[in-house]
Amino acid sequence: MTPDLLEAGARRLSEHQTRAVDEGQTESGGRSAGIGRVLRGHAPDFTHGVALYIDDISVSFDGFKALNQLSLSIGVGELRCIIGPNGAGKTTMMDVITGKTRPDAGTAFFGSTIDLLKLRENEIAQVGIGRKFQKPTVYEPLSVWENLELSLKADRRVRASITARLSSEQTDRLQAMLERIHLRDQAHRQAGLLSHGQKQWLEIGMLLMQDPALLLLDEPVAGMTDEETERTAELFLSLAGQHSLVVVEHDMHFVAQLTQGHRTVTVLHEGRVLAGGTLAQVQANPQVVEVYLGR
Repeated sequence: MTPDLLEAGARRLSEHQTRAVDEGQTESGGRSAGIGRVLRGHAPDFTHGVALYIDDISVSFDGFKALNQLSLSIGVGELRCIIGPNGAGKTTMMDVITGKTRPDAGTAFFGSTIDLLKLRENEIAQVGIGRKFQKPTVYEPLSVWENLELSLKADRRVRASITARLSSEQTDRLQAMLERIHLRDQAHRQAGLLSHGQKQWLEIGMLLMQDPALLLLDEPVAGMTDEETERTAELFLSLAGQHSLVVVEHDMHFVAQLTQGHRTVTVLHEGRVLAGGTLAQVQANPQVVEVYLGR
């Protein structure tokens, strides 16, 4: 990127950020945490091999139990698929993990030391949990490069100088991320002009720039073409081991691509775990067939 393009991009990025702050706007999932103050004194402890542990979580809305004593644990570096019918509690589970919804009862820990129920939504994002919603939320007036630059994990105050030059290490990270999310040739294209699948990849890249230990991904391939779905599966498989991933999905073909016959699939129903095991095992479970797969 030439110096004049850097300056122009920086000005637009700064103006967009300032305007959003002045109007009190942030992107979904607490993305502002990535450019705001850094939460200090909180570091997850993964020495026991558990990235996420939730136990007996219950959430009620006007008498309806969205979660009913839900218990679940995700290992460090694990890729876990969560399936289940609409209303099973999948979204509410993610809302609890990210601090958007407070449960009526239960516990939720990130690693063995961080009590998620004691943190605010932006603080949870800062300790290393990233969430991607089904609908992509990117800064559409900005270029792909600028979106990724804005998401760099750094201690940036509200009106901190986005005009500061990127270090060579940061530039290398951005270029590597463009390659990883299949958008190298779209680096200078306005994000709003990308296809739906490309926007999904960009948002995933924006989350990855913040280097989260745990990624929550809600129906990430909804609306994608078959080729885009295949590339997304390859991307997620490359992330497993480096990050813990929880993927909520209805596309059984995509789930099969991710689990590869051996990873665990968890089935939720009526706010609690109905079954778990390999995809073949849950597909053969009569209860799962009755409430979900047989529909």
